[in-house]
Amino acid sequence: MSWFSLSRFFAVLRKEFIQMRRDRVTFAMMIGLPIVQLMLFGFAINSDPRHLPTLVEINDDGPLVRAVLAGMATSDYFDFIGTVHGPAAGDDALRRGTASFVVVIPADFERDVMRGRHPDLLIAADAADPAAVGGAAAALGGIVSVASAQTLTGPLASLAGSPAPFGIIVHRQYNPEGRTSTNIVPGLLAIILSMTMVMITAVAIVKERERGTMEMLISTPVKPLEVMLGKILPYVLVGYVQTTVFLLAAFVVFGVPFEGSFLAFFIGFNLFILGNLALGFLISTLARSQMQAMQLSFFTILPSILLSGFMFPFAGMPGWAQTLGSAVPATHFIRLVRKVMLKGADSADVAGQFGALAAIMVVFAVLAMLRYRQTLD
Repeated sequence: MSWFSLSRFFAVLRKEFIQMRRDRVTFAMMIGLPIVQLMLFGFAINSDPRHLPTLVEINDDGPLVRAVLAGMATSDYFDFIGTVHGPAAGDDALRRGTASFVVVIPADFERDVMRGRHPDLLIAADAADPAAVGGAAAALGGIVSVASAQTLTGPLASLAGSPAPFGIIVHRQYNPEGRTSTNIVPGLLAIILSMTMVMITAVAIVKERERGTMEMLISTPVKPLEVMLGKILPYVLVGYVQTTVFLLAAFVVFGVPFEGSFLAFFIGFNLFILGNLALGFLISTLARSQMQAMQLSFFTILPSILLSGFMFPFAGMPGWAQTLGSAVPATHFIRLVRKVMLKGADSADVAGQFGALAAIMVVFAVLAMLRYRQTLD
């Protein structure tokens, strides 16, 4: 017998190609995953977001104020969406996430500039995600300098020199120190739960099918909804344990605050867990093996990391990427967790996230029940 045979080699090679062709899920992952990564990293990821929603509180109006606001609007960093009256309204907008910046023009601002009193403009920024507002905040100095030089001309030209005739105070709310852990740690809970809840549910159910124990369930009059609830609810306890350990580590190790309503967090947390478990059950109806279940689970985790606002600012993504990201449950749970833990939000402030998580959970559950078949095929 020769130490190497071309016929035997080509026989094994042919067998592997046939097996690859039959395993369509694995083949699709091999081709599709690199394409998805290329599209996301090439087009969807942007660490310098523009067109951030901005509100303005105007207590003085004049040529210089209008020039400053016009300069901010034309910079592409700020999109003025309206005005507010009083600090409470601005704080509420930042807490709910409807605005990223609130520009406060103090009373007698123009008069104090003309008299050389060097007044200050206050700009409140939602710094719960420092990367989302960092570029815009850094550009403020140049924007204001250009606006001042264009407005303070003639007899007022001396005021446009150095130092600037007025100051800019950027109040970075919810994360004044700009700590990365304060932003990353709350969002990390969503990623951890997504990875574990989806994967363990999908793999556990497929494992029963591979071992033949699913026959026992099929021989009983158990309905699809009963099977799904019976399969996924035990893993809710796993999610509770993970979250408890996570919160303790966040408080003790990283010093992340918890400023808001625990009830709001509890409701959102349960909706998110149930949605991910329903997704895992749906994947189990599509996968034929544990390997396929793990591959499909990983494929769902990638959008949770890249399109949810966890690693990259959500506001910096193009419209189509934001639309895709809005269909990812982690997107809404990350917003909810950051609002509750960092901004002191209550249930009313995160009602939109409740609705989105509940809708996604229902969609996954309905699809899973429709896909479930009480047969082994």
